[in-house]
Amino acid sequence: MDKAVAKIPRVGSTKDRTQAALEERVKELTCLHGIARAAGQHDVPLPTILQEVVGLLPPAWQYPEVAQARIVLDGRTYATPGFGPAEATQSADIVVRGQARGQVEVAYGEPRPPAHEGPFLKEERALIDSVARELASLVVRRTVEEERARLQEQVRHADRLATIGQLSAGVAHELNEPLATMLGFAQLCRKHPGLPTAVIADLDKIIAANLHAREIIKKLMLFARERPPTREKISLHRVIHEGLSYVESRAAKADVEIRRRIESDLPEVYGDPHQLVQVLVNLAVNAIQAMPEGGALTVDAFTEDGCVVLAVEDEGVGMTREAAERAFEPFFTTKEVGVGTGLGLSVVHGIVTSHGGTIRVESKPGNGSRFEVRLPTTPPETPVPSPS
Repeated sequence: MDKAVAKIPRVGSTKDRTQAALEERVKELTCLHGIARAAGQHDVPLPTILQEVVGLLPPAWQYPEVAQARIVLDGRTYATPGFGPAEATQSADIVVRGQARGQVEVAYGEPRPPAHEGPFLKEERALIDSVARELASLVVRRTVEEERARLQEQVRHADRLATIGQLSAGVAHELNEPLATMLGFAQLCRKHPGLPTAVIADLDKIIAANLHAREIIKKLMLFARERPPTREKISLHRVIHEGLSYVESRAAKADVEIRRRIESDLPEVYGDPHQLVQVLVNLAVNAIQAMPEGGALTVDAFTEDGCVVLAVEDEGVGMTREAAERAFEPFFTTKEVGVGTGLGLSVVHGIVTSHGGTIRVESKPGNGSRFEVRLPTTPPETPVPSPS
């Protein structure tokens, strides 16, 4: 009871002071209850909740008629209408996992009699500190929920890729034999003497189409990891030099400048040099195609957390969030019909995964894309057999 009484001026009868103290205490508890209720709305965006909390603060202070409130979190501000210059302000830091992320403020727009902390009382100090702690807990919960959702989506995405990989392997095996048969007979027919020129041309088209189909099947098998890579100790400097040499002329024709930011003392990695070159070439070609008006293609290579990171970044058209999430699915493409098969990035994903690495993409429409490949620097525990 003494705690509540301290908030009320020492005037009137004891009964009046007790009644006023009880009313003030009810206001505090109402504020905290309202904050707890707002924080429990899991389907409501955090900014909406913070704006709702701001509106709960002024009525809980001793002079609500002149009180105004503001919450600042990660640089964004949520305030009561007309929040402006104040005669006195009481604030508390919002500390999340040891880091100050913002503040809660309650201010009086007009002068009020002095108390324990300017015109504010010690009970109001305890209240605003409690509000700051509640908001910090809310931020932590939301962060954990978002991280859990992200990890769950990664697991679902990995499951989808695994299922597609199994399907791709089955389709590749079923198609290999009839394609080989068609190719063999077409090549035999092509050798037959006395064929008309038109027939020879048609047979050449059949042979070319079969060879193209076989290349697609090879990519499918690589995505499904049916063709394991060789393992040897290689320098990523060599991979980058060789890979970029294949795309330099293409980049020049597209008015794309290639920039290199490569650490001089990169550790060696274990893998198949030809497949890692293919990874870089596929990513670089995608980057060039994403910049129809030209731009800069940046290749980064550095060490981080025990891995070698190879990043390819462009200044192109970028991707929507939905497209970025599906970027590594076989046959998914945002390009026009006839421009690509939609297998380039899925092949990259298969190669990187088979090397024990990971790949991720960051992209926004109009702001380009950045693909980061992480490869371990430690040798595999068991040697991987060379493809036959």
